[in-house]
Amino acid sequence: EVQLVESGGGLVQPGGSLRLSCLASGFAFDGFAIAWFRQAPGKERVGVSCMTENDGTRFYSGSVKGRFTISSDKAKRQVYLQMDRLRPEDTAVYYCAAGRGACGSHFYPLRPANEFDFWGQGTQVTVSS
Repeated sequence: EVQLVESGGGLVQPGGSLRLSCLASGFAFDGFAIAWFRQAPGKERVGVSCMTENDGTRFYSGSVKGRFTISSDKAKRQVYLQMDRLRPEDTAVYYCAAGRGACGSHFYPLRPANEFDFWGQGTQVTVSS
């Protein structure tokens, strides 16, 4: 059974940092894209970052590029999202997702949410003073 369990969310002041973790089980990292999405109240779920273990692909949306870093520890079956210089607009529920194949394509570097097969329950990130 595939399971994704996020942790690490919380309340942080603007400019602060958080590290989210996604514990993955039930599938092999190789051959899967693992992504972070986020959803703010009243808004669509949007992709933030994605990685594939087998070719080292890393993708970041424009709004987080340079501030967020995705990484993994294959032995611990963890995927991390290091979030630095957080802003109030980063406030959202963050979800870990896994899907067979690549993060996306040349023209669409991150597939939409409905093309990912497995999801975690989400973790709340609130950036506020």
